[in-house]
Amino acid sequence: MPQKFDTLHAMLAHGYDAIIDVRSPAEFAADHVPGAINLPALSDDQRAEVGTIYKQVSPFEARKLGASLVARNVADHVAGPLAPYDGSWRPLVYCWRGGQRSGSFTLILQQIGWRADTVAGGYMQWRNLVKTTLYDIPLPHRLVLLDGNTGTAKTAILAQLAAQGAQVIDLEGLAGHRGSLLGATAGGQPTQKAFDTALATALDACDPTRIIVVEAESSKIGRINVPPQLWAKMILAPRIMIEAPVNARAAFLETSYADMIQDPAELAQRLAPLRRIRGHAIVDGWLALLAAKNYHGLAAALMTQHYDAAYSKSRGADTRQTIATVRIDHLDDAGQSQITGQIMQVLSEL
Repeated sequence: MPQKFDTLHAMLAHGYDAIIDVRSPAEFAADHVPGAINLPALSDDQRAEVGTIYKQVSPFEARKLGASLVARNVADHVAGPLAPYDGSWRPLVYCWRGGQRSGSFTLILQQIGWRADTVAGGYMQWRNLVKTTLYDIPLPHRLVLLDGNTGTAKTAILAQLAAQGAQVIDLEGLAGHRGSLLGATAGGQPTQKAFDTALATALDACDPTRIIVVEAESSKIGRINVPPQLWAKMILAPRIMIEAPVNARAAFLETSYADMIQDPAELAQRLAPLRRIRGHAIVDGWLALLAAKNYHGLAAALMTQHYDAAYSKSRGADTRQTIATVRIDHLDDAGQSQITGQIMQVLSEL
């Protein structure tokens, strides 16, 4: 029987032994319900072939081919990854809209004796629940922003706050990007839909009566957009400022951006667009520091000549309340621990 889920929380707490996404690998990679395993009813190539026959030959011939391919693929899944499960196993199955692929797959599982059900509306129902959460209705959560100039270890401190029991959402971690021109990370960014899923799931896990700490970001992290309901909360949220001297921040960046240093040519390429903003002379100076392997000097120059000025300009029109400013001379482990303790004290008083 198709299972209908009216809320995001209800679908996340589905109660089944497993949730199976029978869409093609490409569909699954773009986004999927958290915790789902991908057992495709049709491969990417098979799905394309069936679609072509549907349009160019006839729906009947397409369904006939599709049925034969699905049967073979399900047989492979039953003999392979599903072989260890006994008769008590209870999986929940979905496809794109809860139609033929999940229906056919589930029917075979039921005939074997497994207590399989489908998701009414399939993946599109999940996507609608995510969209409602992030795009349609105001979020009930209370936010505090962790703010500070580039290199003030905000992301690292977020992790320490979480370890000490604070509610934290790491937007840069979910977006796979460090939030600046040089912020790309190995593996690239998720799709917008996958980011939305991860964010909605993280918010669902939070207690709306407790404060959530998030890093102050722009409305776009790399190519990922912060959804409007969260952005509306961030615009109005009070903030805690972290301040540290340039040398401390440069030392921290040398470590946290070590991956960039490993590829000087790529780093130089990423700096090139800043010629339009800062001018050729300044960018040439950065490239000279890079060529000399003076990474500390490069980090300091980037902050003083670009990032600090940009942040100062953006904050000029910022009307959000600063509820605390924490200052530290060093951003090593001891310094980060000290800042974390101060922030936890501030949060306890809110």
